[in-house]
Amino acid sequence: MNATLVYRIAAFVFCVGCLGHTYAILSPPPPSTEARAVYDSMNDVHFPAGGRSFSYGRGYRGLGLSVTASMLFSAFLSWHLGDLARSAPSAIGALGWAFFALQLAGVVLSFLYFHVPAIVLSVLFAIIVGLAAWVGGR
Repeated sequence: MNATLVYRIAAFVFCVGCLGHTYAILSPPPPSTEARAVYDSMNDVHFPAGGRSFSYGRGYRGLGLSVTASMLFSAFLSWHLGDLARSAPSAIGALGWAFFALQLAGVVLSFLYFHVPAIVLSVLFAIIVGLAAWVGGR
């Protein structure tokens, strides 16, 4: 197994994660009464900031979609690192390991704040990116 292939696999998994994350952020709230009450209050309560009106629901969606954009960039970066692994492996340097460290931070945050699908996906990201950095550094 070579680093180019592993980085390509990582790019694919990041794209799948990006699609799932976007769906989760934009999908309707769970049907329970309690969850609906939280959802409604996050969207119905507005506060002014910088001359504009905001809600926590809007902030939640915005932050969630920024995570989606970061996953899309991670897919691009994985693909690019795959190209570099084939054409100029020494150009990757510490970037592969820094990318892995970022994924490890995502694993820790997922364990602290999210549920099983996010944890599994974060661990998968970290394993694949770590394997690519290890294979590429040999």
